[in-house]
Amino acid sequence: MQTFQDIPAVCLETPAGARAWVSLHGAQLLSWMPACGRERLYLSERADMRPGAAIRGGVPVIFPQFGRQGPLAVSHGFARRRDWLLVSTRQQDDFAAATLRLEDDAASRELWPHAFEAELTVMIEGNRLDIELEVANTDAAAIDFTAALHTYLRLGNVELARLQGLEGLDYIDQTKAGKRDHDDRYAVLIDDEIDRIYLNANRPLLLSGTGQQLAIEQSGFSEVVVWNPWQARAAALADMAPLDFKRMLCVEAAITQHPVHLMPGEDWCGRQTLIAV
Repeated sequence: MQTFQDIPAVCLETPAGARAWVSLHGAQLLSWMPACGRERLYLSERADMRPGAAIRGGVPVIFPQFGRQGPLAVSHGFARRRDWLLVSTRQQDDFAAATLRLEDDAASRELWPHAFEAELTVMIEGNRLDIELEVANTDAAAIDFTAALHTYLRLGNVELARLQGLEGLDYIDQTKAGKRDHDDRYAVLIDDEIDRIYLNANRPLLLSGTGQQLAIEQSGFSEVVVWNPWQARAAALADMAPLDFKRMLCVEAAITQHPVHLMPGEDWCGRQTLIAV
């Protein structure tokens, strides 16, 4: 087993030069460098890598609860704080992939009293990244959950960023006590704290304006969360350098407003795709 900053991880590499690191802790994608070169994910230099911690950056897996919108006491659920099992790695001429699995146990059932099986698959090819989360209900009763892929994107300067594709959508503004609003601008511009849940957001997005472009797509997830803590909130985060808010933007594939409802034996799948263009 390889290590990334001293924690167990798997390294995926393609002959074309794409590379990704996936931690067994949280099944968290920590790094992605497409074949065209630069690192595209933000990972805090102050990230807490200790067992049981939530790692600041990369792509945390949010399950079975988004934020505090549910019965669990722990924000964003427990999946990102647990060790996952590496099920398989695969490599061919044009891609590399890894699948990790998390199942219920006594500790998880103390927090969320259900039987389940979750699998996360990361696949890289050329300038493309696919992250797929699959959840199966192995319980004798129905289960309900919310989830997200909490993707931290690395930027040179967030104030130059333009996120296009969300115009015309309603959103929930979590900086204003959940007020519902409408976005009619041609692009989302970041010049202050932002924490929005865009509704019915199954459409292609384009992040540009920072000397690089990134196409973002999703399926299975119904919302897009856009988050940057800005200066004051970033300064209060022990695991983020005070000025790092300028170097990141979260664009998350999420399902938060209407929980997934699975009957026994059913499963659900959600995917986020990033393409460096």
